Amino acid sequence: MSSSRAKRRGQSIALVYSRRAMISRKSDTDGDKPAPRHPIAVNTKARVAVVGAGVSGLTCAVLLAEHGFTTSILAEQIGDRTDSAAAAAIWFPYDVEPAEAVIPWALIAYGRFQELARDPSTGVSMVEMRTFSRVGPIAPPNWAQAFAPRVLAGREIPAAFVSGFSIRVPLIETNKYLDYLQTRAIDAGVSIQDGLHFENLEEIEDRFDLVVNCSGIGAQRLVPDPAIEPHRGQVAIVAKFDLPYAVVCDDPPLMYAIPRSRDCVLGGTNDVSDDRAADSDATARIVTECQRVLGFAAPAILAEHVGLRPSRKGGVRVAMEKLRGGRVVIHNYGHGGAGFTLSWGCAQTVFELAQNAV
Repeated sequence: MSSSRAKRRGQSIALVYSRRAMISRKSDTDGDKPAPRHPIAVNTKARVAVVGAGVSGLTCAVLLAEHGFTTSILAEQIGDRTDSAAAAAIWFPYDVEPAEAVIPWALIAYGRFQELARDPSTGVSMVEMRTFSRVGPIAPPNWAQAFAPRVLAGREIPAAFVSGFSIRVPLIETNKYLDYLQTRAIDAGVSIQDGLHFENLEEIEDRFDLVVNCSGIGAQRLVPDPAIEPHRGQVAIVAKFDLPYAVVCDDPPLMYAIPRSRDCVLGGTNDVSDDRAADSDATARIVTECQRVLGFAAPAILAEHVGLRPSRKGGVRVAMEKLRGGRVVIHNYGHGGAGFTLSWGCAQTVFELAQNAV
């Protein structure tokens, strides 16, 4: 069907840049900055529409375009208007399943983020994350063993907790990193169009040979998939204070404090809700709990952000199927609270499926 059936919300933009010569990937010994591009062209004719411009859509578009696919992003929102922009975005497989699929994807992304952290302009850094429990002993999970976890003891454990461990993980500053991904996509020849609203995937123009569905919470309507469930997350962005590591506790009430270069993200909430409005009472509870646990003075609240984690009953869906007209769609959604954590791993699987689809 023609995209004229798509309803437009707001002003659409189309960013179309000619493909630049790609930079060959360097070895780890070639300087301090990574060259994480993979320029092996596998298909220079297949036209791919990536639906969604959050971290999953942008990452898939980058990987596909840098491998020679003619790639377009079609999105309702981009940049700081996406749910991805509201994420605390520390590498952690949170609120997502099944473990047997999630952990391999997460480990692939960990390696990619390690490369990207060599270049501060990407918005990625490696930080210490301390995970605590309020209710009993907590041991580093099996997947953390590769990262030399350290069990915390004594004064390292705040009075509000009873146990904890520490590992080094990637931290992604969302706006900076999403800008980096968008620029990298454009450099690879990706066209980006926002302000688009589709009722279903059949509305994507016939000129595309392949559709990659990275619509996040929108998959509930577009597929449609009733297994998608919005898990509402609210955070408070506060003035930076002296916190040398990230703090996470998943015991109720959910609590995390993520120091970034210019501010700190305090969280959080995880409720089944599609309400995107910030709740001032929730912000007060978040800040008060973080203060109580970490013992810092009341910070200036700079912003409140709300995002909907696209959780899915049955787990992440990365799979290929055919639309009514026979065109192939590759689904990549249901990442819950781990969109950044799984991004490069799921994109790699999407790319492998795309190779077989065209």
